[in-house]
Amino acid sequence: MLNTPASRIFRGMQDSLEEQHPINAEGITTHRSHVVIGANKKKPNTHTFSKRVMSNLSPSDQVLFECFGQGPITTVPFTGIHHAFEVNAVANPSAIAARHLDDSITYGELDRQANRLSALLAHYGVSNGDNVALFVQRSIPMLVGILAALKVGAAYVPQHVGVAPQAQLAHIINTASTKVILTLSWLRHLVPASEGHICIAIDEFMQEAKYQESSYAALFAPQTPISRHDRCFILFTSGTTGMPNGVQVTHGNVCNILLNEPGSLGMRPGVTVGQILNIAFDMAAWEILGCLAHGATLIIRGKDFAETAQNVDVLIATPTILSSLDADQCRNVKVAAVAGEPCPKPLADKWASFCTFYNSCGPTETTIVNTMQHYLPGSEQLTIGKPTPNNTVYILDADKKPCAIGEVGEMWAGGACVSAGYLNNPELNAERYAPDPFLGNGQVMFRTRDLGRWNADGELEIFGRVDDQVKVRGFRVELDSVSAILETTPSCVRAVTLKLDDRNLVGFVSPQTVDVEHAKQLVDSALPYYCVPSMVIALEALPMTSRGKIDKRALMQIAVAQQAETQQEEAPAQVQTVEVLS
Repeated sequence: MLNTPASRIFRGMQDSLEEQHPINAEGITTHRSHVVIGANKKKPNTHTFSKRVMSNLSPSDQVLFECFGQGPITTVPFTGIHHAFEVNAVANPSAIAARHLDDSITYGELDRQANRLSALLAHYGVSNGDNVALFVQRSIPMLVGILAALKVGAAYVPQHVGVAPQAQLAHIINTASTKVILTLSWLRHLVPASEGHICIAIDEFMQEAKYQESSYAALFAPQTPISRHDRCFILFTSGTTGMPNGVQVTHGNVCNILLNEPGSLGMRPGVTVGQILNIAFDMAAWEILGCLAHGATLIIRGKDFAETAQNVDVLIATPTILSSLDADQCRNVKVAAVAGEPCPKPLADKWASFCTFYNSCGPTETTIVNTMQHYLPGSEQLTIGKPTPNNTVYILDADKKPCAIGEVGEMWAGGACVSAGYLNNPELNAERYAPDPFLGNGQVMFRTRDLGRWNADGELEIFGRVDDQVKVRGFRVELDSVSAILETTPSCVRAVTLKLDDRNLVGFVSPQTVDVEHAKQLVDSALPYYCVPSMVIALEALPMTSRGKIDKRALMQIAVAQQAETQQEEAPAQVQTVEVLS
């Protein structure tokens, strides 16, 4: 390994993590011995990694690196995700595609309305490679807008109006160069459409058709056929400069995760799927496009997402959202999948006791999720599982060299999940995307910034993000490790840990009845002293962002206020002590 500053910092993180999380060396050794015996018996339907790039590993670890690091190779049946929807619309036109409050729409009518709108988009000059802004709220017209944009060959750019600030909407319109903005009539005044932009209210457009009951819009086909390389949607994620970055996700990316198991989550005709997430969040595409591609029925939530969760077969959520639900009221759920942030093991145990439960991981840049674990109740370990079909995961050091099996490193993602990069941001693309030396052939891998390692069963243990590695009292601490211990406190549903200052961590637990002193004792008994939070604050519920994740900014404000209050209370006592001693 090179002796660069980055390498030295990375080795320090490795040492700290491996001290806090010792590996099952016996299990890894057993795997290595089995691999040596069967090294020449390669699994069918897998890639062969470049041996030259793995030359720093032992022969047995080379085989394990290749074996653990890839999902099965499968054939994806469609090149465009909306084509799968169209097949269902032809096969079952009278089946209910979606319900929202008291409204519903069939597959046949949804397809007809989307064809009509796509023809209008084409009339306004929208075609392959263009972007269509979709500034809406959860509704059936939202679905018409998504499908119309895809049918015309464009990518849809979704934002939840009323949640996203107008400055962000204006930034997205400018960055994505949208010709047309699709919205809803009651939101049009909130859309910052400048001169030269065309703004269409989808709900009003759909109503026009009711005066032409005999009209039928034929299946719309763009002049240039849509390929798997064409963009499906562009999602704007939070950026370090304050302005969000647009991630370009292709049809090939989306079809690969949604049309393969386990990403399909058992969706099929007759199954209901909840739509509870913010449309600008990548997991909303899992709900919406996954459902419509498999002929299932989408149940779009109103204000109460708990009511929707209680009445669907398939539920996709963040752990924060899932922890806010009463699991006993959600026994109708047959399949639940979480992603977006670390999942507490007690939460996984609770839901896995009555439904098929998947713990998943993957940033927007790797298309919704690229690893999944089918978690069974009472399992010894909750992991993020294995690479999904046609995808790869590499654990690399700071110099992009393979880490030995069981060694902590940074996770890089390869294969069909890797998106087409950030929109108009070559510098960030160069930093986060790189040629894939293991698969070669011009393929690209993505730097996730997540830390992980392979366990003895060939599953990925995750240790937070590189940027979640903080220094406290001169020691490196992995914040998610502390949170995981806090979550073992009796009655604790959710926990999170933040760095308060250079000497102190602060922990948050929910609900408010959690014994905070006992929580601190548990951390003290499990981790080094510098990992113990100086404060643990119990809240009835942890605040959420608009995308259903823990709102760490709001928590930090609470911590700073609590610290100031504590210091104010201690000040008179210190004065009294000085007076007594003087």
